[in-house]
Amino acid sequence: MGCQDDLVIAKVCDLYDKISRLETLKPSKDANTLFTQLVLTCIPPSAINVSKLCRRVQEIRSNLIRLCAEAEGLLETHFSTLLGSLDHPLDHLNIFPYLANYLSLSRLEFTLLRRHHSAAQLPTRIAFVGSGPLPLTSLILATNHLPAAAFHNYDIDPTANSLASRLVSSHPDLSKRMFFHTTDIMDVFGDLKDYEVVFLAALVGMDGGEKARVVDHLAEHMAPGAILMVRSAHGARAFLYPVVDPCSLRGFEVLSVFHPSDEVINSVVIARKLAMGAHPLDHQGIGGGSGPLILPCKCSDQMQPFGCFNQLNMVEELAIDEHL
Repeated sequence: MGCQDDLVIAKVCDLYDKISRLETLKPSKDANTLFTQLVLTCIPPSAINVSKLCRRVQEIRSNLIRLCAEAEGLLETHFSTLLGSLDHPLDHLNIFPYLANYLSLSRLEFTLLRRHHSAAQLPTRIAFVGSGPLPLTSLILATNHLPAAAFHNYDIDPTANSLASRLVSSHPDLSKRMFFHTTDIMDVFGDLKDYEVVFLAALVGMDGGEKARVVDHLAEHMAPGAILMVRSAHGARAFLYPVVDPCSLRGFEVLSVFHPSDEVINSVVIARKLAMGAHPLDHQGIGGGSGPLILPCKCSDQMQPFGCFNQLNMVEELAIDEHL
């Protein structure tokens, strides 16, 4: 890593120290200022590989991701409560300060989905795992991109689902197409085969082991050919969200990996559930071990740091830009 990356890491560690000493992570002037500084520090593209950081910084990163997750949940709860108190909540989504980011991310994900969805028609049954109290991705996709699709939103928090459902309960269209399930996705089995697309939120599975267990569960129970959209992070942005190695998606064919370089923080991995007679986790991947089927040049840059993956990423960026 270069000097600039070292400066970024030092700044992140300093901000972590300040954030961890906050009395509360609820929206406030102090919390908002520190988290804004953190995001601005992490957004610029960098060559930081968080898997190679020293143990102390690794621990700081793990703790920081959990603090960010808690703060994000509190922020969404605050604004969902506020929106739910209004007569027409969906007419006022612009009061959420990061709506533009969600609009851009949803547009990006829809573009990738449209490119790789194999059916002639767009999907009509979609699941979002980890939808939270303010399910902006589902709302934006249902309104702007997939007006005929039903969205099944899963969250383990009953309060989150209560707040989220209140946002659409009075809407003549979305109240009939948005469904909320209060359950752990690990307890969902047969219903997963009904979905053509499953979105996995970035904060479902806070570490590699938790995320892997969720992905393995989805691989076992999703329908063959169904699409999995996974949110990840790259470079310094991995101080904000967990990283998903595309090569860890056992039972899936990795179709594309996209790392944004603008204000959209999350990377996107899109994969297709393999159709096999054997158990999907028995699939023999690269090197003969259990793993995903990786299309040429579609694996992570950790495996091919200077090879065709980077060329693919440039092509993906150009192609995506044409659609945005």
